[in-house]
Amino acid sequence: MDAALIALIVVALLVIVVIAKSVTIVPQAQAKVVERLGRYSRTLSPGLSILVPFIDRVRATIDLREQVVSFPPQPVITADNLQVGIDTVVYFQVTDPRLAVYGIANYITGMEQLTTTTLRNVVGGLNLEGALTGRDGINSQLRSVLDGTTGPWGLRVARVEIKAIDPPLSIQDSMEKQMRADRDKRAIILTAEGQRQASITSAEGEKAAAILSAEGKKQAAILEAEAERQSRILRAEGERAALYLQAQGQAKSIETVFQAIHDGKPDQGLLAYQYLQTLPQIAQGDANKMWIVPSEFSKALEGLASLGGAQEGKSWMDVDPSRGASGAGSPDGGGLDTSSWFESQLPRAADQPEAKIELSSITDSAPAIPTPPPLSQVTEDVRDSGPAADPVVREQFNANGDGQQ
Repeated sequence: MDAALIALIVVALLVIVVIAKSVTIVPQAQAKVVERLGRYSRTLSPGLSILVPFIDRVRATIDLREQVVSFPPQPVITADNLQVGIDTVVYFQVTDPRLAVYGIANYITGMEQLTTTTLRNVVGGLNLEGALTGRDGINSQLRSVLDGTTGPWGLRVARVEIKAIDPPLSIQDSMEKQMRADRDKRAIILTAEGQRQASITSAEGEKAAAILSAEGKKQAAILEAEAERQSRILRAEGERAALYLQAQGQAKSIETVFQAIHDGKPDQGLLAYQYLQTLPQIAQGDANKMWIVPSEFSKALEGLASLGGAQEGKSWMDVDPSRGASGAGSPDGGGLDTSSWFESQLPRAADQPEAKIELSSITDSAPAIPTPPPLSQVTEDVRDSGPAADPVVREQFNANGDGQQ
C-alpha cells in the first residue's frame, strides 16, 4: 500500500514536470528561440506554445521593443589634435530574433565597439569647432553606418544621438574667454550702435527744433515788420489828416483876418498907429546902446493926430453901432460860420483798410497800401475850401489888391 502510493506520487510528479516542460507562455513584445536537439527549430510568438519535453528547449528570450543604450565617454582626437570625450546614445530594435541570437554573440557589445570606431572616424576629420557645431551631421553619419552594419545581426538602428562633448579643461577655459570676448565685443558694438542712434535722434531733434525756431523767428519778424508798416501807414495817415486840418484852420484864419481887414477898411491913421506900436519893439534888447528916430516919425504923429479927430473932428474910436455890435462881420452883416472848421472828411482809423488786415493773410499776400494824394491835390482841396472858394471874397481881394498896387 505504501509502495503503491509512493509510485503514484512519483508518476504525478513526473506528469507535472512533463507538462511544465511541454507548455510555455511567451509575453507580448517578446520572442523565444527554440532549439530541438541542439539545432534551431522555430521562434515562438507571444501566447501559449507546446514543446516536446526533453527534446525542445528555449535557447533565448528576445525583447522586441525599441531599446536605448547609453555608452560611456569615448576619447576621440579631432583634426586639430585635441582629445575630447564624447558620450553617445543609440536607439535600436531587434527585428529578427534568430539573427540576434546566432548572428553575433553579444549585439550590445558589438554595437558599442562599432559606435566607438565609427565615431572616431567621423570626428577625426573635423576640428573642435566643427565637432561642437556639427552634431546633426555626426548623428546622421553614425546612424547610417550602424544601421548598415547591424542589419545582418537582426537589428535596426533608429537614431544615434551625441549626448555630450567634453573638451579638456584648458580648452574649456580658452573657449570661455573667447565666448566672453565675443560677448564683450557684441556688447560694445551694441552700445556704440545705441549711442549712434541716440546721437542721430538728438541731431534730428535739434534740427527740427532749429527749423521750428527759425520759422517762429521768421513769422515773428514778418508780423513785427507788418505791424511796423501798418503803424507807419496809420501814423502817416494821421499826420496827413492833421496837416489837412491845420491847412483848413490856417485857411479859415486867413479868411477871417482878410475879411476883418476888409470889413474894417483901414486908412492912413490906423497904419500910423500900428507903426507907433512897433517902435518900442525895435528899441528892445540889451545890445541896443542908442536909438535913432526915423524920419517917418513926424508923419506917423500927423497920422495919429488925424486919428484923434484934430482935422476932421471924428476919432477912430468912433465905431458904427451896427458894426461894433456884431464884431468882425461878413459883407451881408451876419457872423462868421465856424461850424465846419474842425470837421474831418477822412474815415476813422478803425475803418481804414490797413486796420482790417488779418494775420492769416500775411504769408499769402500783402494788403494793398492806399496811395496818399499828391501835394497839388491837397493844395487844391485847401484852396477850394479856403477863402478863395467864396466868389465875393475873391472879388474883393482882387479889387483891393489892385487898389494897393
